[in-house]
Formats: sequence, C-alpha cells, structure tokens
Amino acid sequence: MEQDKVSKLSDAGKNVWDEDGDRSKKVEQEKKISYRQKWNKARATKKVVFWAIIGAIVLTMIVGFNWGGWVTGGTAQKMGKTMAQDAVVQRLAPICVVQFNQDPEKAQKLIEFNEVKKHERDDYVRDQGWATMPGEADPDRMVADACVKQLVQLNP
Repeated sequence: MEQDKVSKLSDAGKNVWDEDGDRSKKVEQEKKISYRQKWNKARATKKVVFWAIIGAIVLTMIVGFNWGGWVTGGTAQKMGKTMAQDAVVQRLAPICVVQFNQDPEKAQKLIEFNEVKKHERDDYVRDQGWATMPGEADPDRMVADACVKQLVQLNP
C-alpha cells in the first residue's frame, strides 16, 4: 500500500492525479459561463474600435448619398443652376404667348402652327420671333419649348 501512495505522488509531494481533476473542474466551470458574462468580460482593442468607427462612417456615407438625399457641392451647384434656369423660363414663356397674341397675322400663324409637326413646333415659334425676348438678339430654345406647351393648351 505504501508503494501505491508513492506512485501517486510527484517529486514535490503533490498528488498528480488530483491536479488533473482540478483542470477538468476549471474547464467545466468555464463552460458554464453565460454569454452575458462573456460579453461583459470582452474588451475591444484600439484596432477593433478604430475599424468599427471607419466602417460606421463609410456605411453612413453610403446610405446618406444613395438614399438620404445628400449631394456634393458640385451637384448642388448644378441643381441650383437648373432650378434658376427653369424659373426664368417659366417667367418668360407667358411673354412669348403675349407676343404671339400681339402678332397681326395671329389667325393665319395659328393654323400654320397647328399644321407643323409636334417636334418642329419649337423651331416654328423661334422662327416667328415669339421666343425672342425684348432686349435679346436671339430666341431662347427653352422659352420656345415652354411657349409651345402653353400655346397648345390655349388652342385645343
């Protein structure tokens, strides 16, 4: 029996088999840790935090520019220029209609206007000079297009 006791002990006098038993108990205890406890123990490194922030920034930019209505400065300038041009055309088109109404040969030109193909009507309005604004030398194509739309609405 004495010999059995000696074989179970290491040189330092510790029981080798009990040490293995302690390890298995620790492993069992680690398995029993809940996810909440693991989450609470987790600590993000600087590298992980940095890349998470970069990812969030990129994702925010993608969503903002695609669906959020964000635009760059150049796009905003183009949009502003287009809006201003459209506003000017809307204000000048009625002047074109007034010039048509002041034409002494209005009845004859209205018949000719209705006979002209739809895609050539803006050219007809420019050729008649109705799209030429007072103080201007040349007719404006955009004003002529808007004028054609208004003339069609006035004369069914």
